[in-house]
Amino acid sequence: MVHTAPSFFFSAGLIALAYLIGSIPFAVVVSKLMGLQDPRSYGSKNPGATNVLRTGNKAAAALTLLGDAAKGWFALWLAQTLAPGLPWTIYALVALAVFLGHLYPVFLGFKGGKGVATALGILLAIHPGLALATAATWVIIAVFTRYSSLAALVAAFFAPVYYLFGSGVAWYAQGPVGIALAIISLLLFYRHRANIGRLLSGKESRIGSKKK
Repeated sequence: MVHTAPSFFFSAGLIALAYLIGSIPFAVVVSKLMGLQDPRSYGSKNPGATNVLRTGNKAAAALTLLGDAAKGWFALWLAQTLAPGLPWTIYALVALAVFLGHLYPVFLGFKGGKGVATALGILLAIHPGLALATAATWVIIAVFTRYSSLAALVAAFFAPVYYLFGSGVAWYAQGPVGIALAIISLLLFYRHRANIGRLLSGKESRIGSKKK
């Protein structure tokens, strides 16, 4: 049987679909379903799991975290399932699209979250071991410092490093995917620029602090 390569429009459709999947605002959806205040109206005003946790509702924060991570995983899984023979460049673009969807969601006027959980879902789709190593890095930093933002920054820095140095041992690194992970890491740092300033000034909120 002869397999034809997916068309440009099919690949573009996958990338667009990934962006729409990434745009689903789980923090807002979960908060509304559970009768909580809109996360964009308190704390850091960030529609993400850490800010939802400031309500004191751990279940809502957990569901937000799960949803944001799941959409990152699902977008890549869907692309790999629908078109397993795509070039790695397309998969890398799908990963970037779902991540950008979370950061700049069309459903929230292009004002989204910071992308930590969605990035983790992307790593899980690339390789479970990569996601585990990065998540472990986040947990270690978060437990010892109680700063979610610092943990995210350290994990973001090491994710592409793990991907590169784990190649040939646990997986085989692909150039386009490595570039995508580096871009995602840079975007995470950019989205945390205010947090970086507060960390340097000692004004950053710690994990579990209540909303004001």
